[in-house]
Amino acid sequence: VTMSTENKNLSPQPIQKKEPAFPAPQPSPSNPQKLRIRQAILVEGKYDKIKLSQLVDTAIFTTGGFSVFSAGEKCALLRRIAEKQGLIVLTDSDPAGFVIRNKLKGMLPRDKVLHLYAPAVAGKEARKRAPSKAGLLGIEGLSANDLRRLFERSGVVVAEDAELSQTENGMMREKTVRTRKTYTKADLYAAGLCGGADSAAKRDAFCRENDLPCGMTPNALLEAVNLLALSLPEESNAADAENPKRI
Repeated sequence: VTMSTENKNLSPQPIQKKEPAFPAPQPSPSNPQKLRIRQAILVEGKYDKIKLSQLVDTAIFTTGGFSVFSAGEKCALLRRIAEKQGLIVLTDSDPAGFVIRNKLKGMLPRDKVLHLYAPAVAGKEARKRAPSKAGLLGIEGLSANDLRRLFERSGVVVAEDAELSQTENGMMREKTVRTRKTYTKADLYAAGLCGGADSAAKRDAFCRENDLPCGMTPNALLEAVNLLALSLPEESNAADAENPKRI
């Protein structure tokens, strides 16, 4: 397992699968089975996100998950996430994964992005009929032990009693503070940002005020608000907040 912020020109060679021992992980206070990670994580696809969501407690994005945005808006949103709390790039260990990394290095601030390189393990994911062109497992196919060990060795796991604060260069560090509010879909409804006839227009107005791309879905906006520690506008549907519509 290698961690680097420098450009990688060569793809790693496949290795035989082994189940290495690793230090006991620091659990998340909200889920003792998950590792609490400082930065947000960017992976290639939805199955990679599903796999990591079972192991880590942080925001996880996919390179295909922003397809509703233009390339410029995608770049701006990823850059803001990186500036706010740092961003871990974890692509597959095949040539295509390195192409994605190289493109991202030209889009994002280098000092706010951490590139983690997973082991190149030969194999095929159970859901696929045939192995990839490179014959390597993607992130979704790696074992929980491999992925936990990767995060442990990288130094991004946060201690159980620590909260996060920003350093001078924008990266995240541990600090014991009171946990901030985490908004829910009901809060979005109470603020008039979902479930109403004019909610889409209100979301766009909110996005413009907070330098977010317009056209965000309620779920995408909720994730961005919590990740970037934004405050929602005062409630406009307060009377119905206790019994919101199905959305």
